[in-house]
Order: sequence, then structure tokens, then C-alpha cells
Amino acid sequence: MLKRLVVGRPFRSDQLTHQLLPKRIALPIFASDPLSSVAYATQEIILVLALGGVAFLHLTPYVGLGVVVLLLVVVLSYRQVVQAYPSGGGSYEVASRNLGRGAGLVVAGALLVDYIMTVAVSVASGVDNIISAVPELNPYRVLINIVFLLVLTAMNLRGVRESGRAFAVPTYAFVVGVLVMVVVGLARTLAGHAPVAESAGWQIRPEQVGLSGLALAFLVLRAFSSGCTALTGAEAISNGVPAFRKPKGLNAARTMSVMGALSIVMFSGITLLALITHVRVTDNTCDLIGYPGDCANGAQRTVIAQIAAAVFGGDHSVLFFYMQTTTALILILAANTAFNGFPLLCSILAQDSYLPRQLRTRGDRLTYSNGIIALALIAALLIYAFEGSTTRLIQLYIVGVFTSFTLAQAGMVRHWNRALRDAETSQRPRLHRARFINAFGACFTGVVLVVVLITKFTHGAYLVVIAVPVLFAVMLAIRRHYLRVREELAPDDASKLLPSRVHALVLVSMVNKPALRALAFARATRPDTLTAITLNISEAETLELRRQWEKLGMHVPLKVLESPYREMTRPLVNYVKNLRRESPRDIVSVYIPEYVVGRWWENVLHNQSALRLKGRLLFEPGVMVTSVPWQLRSSARRDLEHTAPQPGDIRRGLP
Repeated sequence: MLKRLVVGRPFRSDQLTHQLLPKRIALPIFASDPLSSVAYATQEIILVLALGGVAFLHLTPYVGLGVVVLLLVVVLSYRQVVQAYPSGGGSYEVASRNLGRGAGLVVAGALLVDYIMTVAVSVASGVDNIISAVPELNPYRVLINIVFLLVLTAMNLRGVRESGRAFAVPTYAFVVGVLVMVVVGLARTLAGHAPVAESAGWQIRPEQVGLSGLALAFLVLRAFSSGCTALTGAEAISNGVPAFRKPKGLNAARTMSVMGALSIVMFSGITLLALITHVRVTDNTCDLIGYPGDCANGAQRTVIAQIAAAVFGGDHSVLFFYMQTTTALILILAANTAFNGFPLLCSILAQDSYLPRQLRTRGDRLTYSNGIIALALIAALLIYAFEGSTTRLIQLYIVGVFTSFTLAQAGMVRHWNRALRDAETSQRPRLHRARFINAFGACFTGVVLVVVLITKFTHGAYLVVIAVPVLFAVMLAIRRHYLRVREELAPDDASKLLPSRVHALVLVSMVNKPALRALAFARATRPDTLTAITLNISEAETLELRRQWEKLGMHVPLKVLESPYREMTRPLVNYVKNLRRESPRDIVSVYIPEYVVGRWWENVLHNQSALRLKGRLLFEPGVMVTSVPWQLRSSARRDLEHTAPQPGDIRRGLP
């Protein structure tokens, strides 16, 4: 009942085509992460530059310009990926086909880590904006994070199309809000009434004094690497191409173009307004000289919150709360990009035998529900471990995504090289242009990857550097296991031979209906020998069983196994082993009567010996274990309760 309330009624497999997405729904589903990243990318640049004090904030536009150029290159590169590889493998498929299995697994591991971090960072950042509007909620930060994560999980379990409709309105509302804020802010500036942030008069106590030369370059590069969070999720569309309506590749490419254009405009506008309003923000409130509150317990407003308050006339205006609400929603819903990308990638990896095969099966609503639940659990653990801190979580971010960017673009270069060898003369200019874009993208993102690793390594990125090789090794181990099992189970001449004889053993503890049913069922299989087995744990009970057996005139021999230590499993297992030892080609089939109960506590009172015995016999070669169920009345009542018409069923025409 609870599952149906949360997830909804199941969909038939042939309804999968109805879940395909038009571009207007695909944009908020697959692009909510890069669109939402503009809400904190500028803040991350300012946070790093603030380490040197206010004097270095003038470098913000140059760092922002570098981020814009990189975003443009990545969007152009991935437009080519989605059209060349529309099957949905994205960076993993490109790297695997063109650079080899090892490169593909590195990309897969990096993307899995990135998707997990996307969920954790997006939810934590959204909660940050809620706390900016209502600072009293700060002590409940982790709890609020977990609640939002549970809501997102439930929505995604309901299906891609349904979750897309729910998430479309907040996404478009955020885009409209940011564009309005940028236009109003720039209009006020041009009119001579430039907005001023609440923190404009505060000074920053620099943590690094007298920066110059290499130290200054390192600070700028670190700010650039932090600003590159604006690119996270840009590859999600390439993984989700199968979810688009036809023509899939073309629709995905157009959606990516819209995503890139909106991201660049919004990021540039927010960065420009941050400079105009003179926003100040640091990692530690105590570094702000002139901060009006208690620095030890204060929660600074985010950059976008300060800009909204300055542009719209204070933190009590309707438009300020509109911006804070839509920003918090889009940041939280940005995790939806990962909730779609992570399960899709896991299903592809599971199909290639690199992850457990349960991840490739669809749930009731035609979603990869096992992947969704796994992602939610891991992200919840991260949020709890890092106390919902965006600043701490974001240090682990973007390493994975730039690894996939670089290897995917390098793989595309090899793809175009092969295409050029067989291309006609008229096609060669287009292919040369495509190869140049991907080659430039590979070089650019490769440089950024090195910068990110160097600047963020000691701040937490080392955990990602450890996690990716670990995932690589785990995926290889899983594939080796599946290949070994497949080889072991492949049919051979020996598997075609029929067993010499079949020995049926029926476990009997007393003469009752379940035991008689088990004997009848065993006899119906026409074994070569049929023997009833009992264990002599109590002399009196064994004698009474013999007496009843003879009284009923049973035509099946009763074998009594001595159990001087009152054990249930070992004597029977030893007896079965002796049968197998005498004739290895014989099969032993053990029939165990079991009770089917209707209440959970009745399971504790019955079937415990049978469970132990089955668990032990399953490891014996040449032994078959058959459960013969006997349904108690409580199970029948439970079945009636489950099949009884529910309120409203008659109105719906159900029986």
C-alpha cells in the first residue's frame, strides 16, 4: 500500500515508448544541474580569490571568462558526441570504443563518482539558500538535506516523464528569475543607481598575504577550477539520448545548445552583478571585518541571495523570496540530472557485466529503480559525513567530470580520424572541423583536469583520486566473476549425461498432513529409491513415530539416523554424502515439508530447522533440495486480505 502511494501503479513494458521525452521536458530533467550550477559557480570563484583579500576580487571577470570559454567548448564537443553515439553510452561508450576498455572504465568510474557528488552538492547547496532566507534553520541542516533527498528519490521512482513534469516548472521559474534579475540589475546600473550588496562595506582578513608570481597564479588557477563547477552535468544529455523522442540525436544536440546558451548568459550575468554590487563572502565568517552578527555562529548569505536583495530592494521584497525559493528548488532539483544519468550509466555497465545485473532491470514505473535507490543511499551517507557543507563537499567535485570530458574528447578525435580515412571529398571539411573542435576540447579540459587535481588535491580531491581506481578494480572483478561463472556453466558432454539413479529422501519428524504430502509428491516423481528419514533426538518420540508409521501401513521404509548430540543437520548431511560417495553419478533429492504462515511472528515459530538444513545441503554437489509447502489457515486469511476489493475498486470497474 505504501509503495503504491509513493511510487504509483506499475507500467506495462510496452508503455516504455510513452515515457520518451520532448525537448521542453528533457531540458529540466537532464540540464537542471548545469543550469543550477550558475547559482554557486560565481560564489566559488569569489571564495577562493577572497583568500588574498578584497584586492584580488578584481580578477573575478577574467576567471569567469575562462569558465565561459570552457563551457562553450564542452557544449560544442558534446553536441558531436550525442549525434555520433546516440545509443546513450555517452563518454563511457566513446572512450571504450576508441581508446579501449581501460579508458572506458576510468570514465565510468569518474562519472559514477561525479553523479554521486552532484546529488550531495546540489541538495546541500539548495539547503544553503533556504538557510540564507531563514537562518534559524541552520542547526537542522543535515536533517533538511536528508528529507529533500528522500523526496527526490520518491519522485524519480515514479518515472522519468512524471518527475520531469514536476521539475520543469521550478527549473524554468529559476531561469526566468535569474534573467529578470540580471536585466533589472544592469538597467539600474546604466541608470546610475547601481545596486549595492549588504556586504559591500565589509573588509576581508586575508589568509594569504603578499601574493605574487607563482603564488598568485596558483590562487587564480584554484579560483578557475572552483568556477568550473558551472560545467558539471554538461555530459548528462549524452548519457540520456535514448530517453529523447525521435530523432533522438538531433533533439539531444538541440537541447544541449539551449542548455549551453542559458548557462553562459546566466553565469555571465551573475558574475557581472557580483562585481557591480561588490559582494563579499568567505569560507569563515570571522574573516569578514564589519560583519554585524556573531561570526562564530553566523551563516553568511550566498552570493546570489545578496545580489537578489540588492537588485530587488531588500530581503523582504517578494522578488527576493521568489529568487531564493526558485534557487533553492533548482539547486535541489539539480540532483535530478544525476538521478537520471547514474541509473542509465549503471544499466549500461551492468549490461556489459561490469556491475551487478540487478542494475539493468527496470522497476514498476519503467525506471532503473535499483540504481536510483543505490545513488540516494550513497549520497545520504556523504551528506551525513560532511555535515551538509557545500564548501567541503564541493572540493570533491568536478575531478570526475573533467576526467570524462578529457577522455571522451580524445576518443572523439580517434573517431573522426577513422571517419576521415573513408570519407568522400565533400565530407572532409566538416570532419576536419569536428576533429579540431574535439581536439581543442580534449587539450583544454585536460589542462583544467591537471589544474583541478593540483589545486584541490589536498582539500579533499584525493578522495576522488582514490575512489576512481577502486571502482575500476571493483568493476573488473565483477566482470571476471561473471565471465568465470558463464564459462563454468557452459554446457559440455558431461552435463548431457543422465544420472544413473535418483534417490529420494523425505524428511519426517511426525506423521502429519505435510509429511504425507511430501511423501506423495516424492513418489509422483518416480525415483529409483524412496526413503523417509527421521533423526533420533528423543527415544520416546522416535518410538512413537515408528508405531504410527506401522499403524498406517506406510509402504515407504523409515530410516532412523542417530543423533547423539541432538543435531539436526550434520547426521543428515553425512548420510547424503555417503550416498553420493558410493555412487558419484547418482542424484539425491531431499524433500522437506514446510509451513506457509500468514503472520511474520509465525515464521519465528516454524521452519527454522528446514532453513538451516536447506542452507547446508545447497553446497553439496549432486543434491537437489525441494520444499513441499503446506499452507496454514493464517496464510489463507492473509491471501484473502490482499485480494479483497479495495475502496474505489468497484467504481473503477475492478472485480
